[in-house]
Amino acid sequence: EAAALPERLRAADRRYRVDLSDVALVTIDGEDARDFDDAVYCEPWSETPAMPARKRGRKGAADAVALREALLGQFCGALTPQQRQGVCLATKLAPFPWRLGRQGLHRAFAASRQRLGGQIDRVQLHWSTARYAPWQDGPLLDGLADLVRDGQVGSLGLSNVGPQRLRQLHGRLQRQGVTLASLQVQLSLLAPEAVAPGGVAEVCRELGIGLIAYSPLALGLLSRQVGAPPPTGPRRLLFARLQPRITPLLTLLAAIAHERQSSLAAVALNWCRSHGAMPIVGLRSVDQVDTAAAAAQWQLSEGERQALDQVATGLPVGMPANPFSSR
Repeated sequence: EAAALPERLRAADRRYRVDLSDVALVTIDGEDARDFDDAVYCEPWSETPAMPARKRGRKGAADAVALREALLGQFCGALTPQQRQGVCLATKLAPFPWRLGRQGLHRAFAASRQRLGGQIDRVQLHWSTARYAPWQDGPLLDGLADLVRDGQVGSLGLSNVGPQRLRQLHGRLQRQGVTLASLQVQLSLLAPEAVAPGGVAEVCRELGIGLIAYSPLALGLLSRQVGAPPPTGPRRLLFARLQPRITPLLTLLAAIAHERQSSLAAVALNWCRSHGAMPIVGLRSVDQVDTAAAAAQWQLSEGERQALDQVATGLPVGMPANPFSSR
């Protein structure tokens, strides 16, 4: 059936369809994927010296991801040696079904390293396959450990792994003499499971693993005042469902922010830090960079942390869990 499809679209194929072939698309698939039909996101394309205009189509769907890595590599390449020492340049590699065996992630790693200027400080396994293919992620992790031992990357991390699987994979690496440097999980006041009793935060403290919090502002929900109108775009439905039901949390965030002469976002970021996690924030403007930097200049008191913990754990709603997270 696939062999019968023409190389180019015919006029009849375009009927009743919107032609997006001139739009840069970002998908959840990697650049070596066989298809790009799981999920797509598009935005206006702007050409830069790092990524000139090129023929677009299915192969061009991963161009925006490559562009981000190329720009990041250029940025790090322009740093002084002293500045570069303060940066941890990391990448995450996904265990897609066709990436198998000890060498399964090496091609993706090489491509990422080239785009990032030839230097990666940390490589991370994007998620564990324990839920659906428990035999797959072990050999892939062994292959990443090989890269650490060979000196091709400085350290190794995991992402979206629960307490049970974390212990298993940590032990696997420990038997090979490779240190597990970090674990990256969804963590915010609207997704506090990682710091609950028995959560991964406890295991990380026990085993000496750094905890990294992604989505610490819950896609922006924790940086908005009570009653703020929901945003446009893909987040609108989520905000419309959650925002009216988290008023007690937003009210407390606002009170602490006012007392600290800071912002709601800064309070939410420092809540993550108060639990021993390093929050990583999606930054889209200079103001957001300044806010994140200013948040690192102060800490929550124990009383403020406990008050936030109590309100957060009592909310009737929270952020959707990552479906790839293992137990």
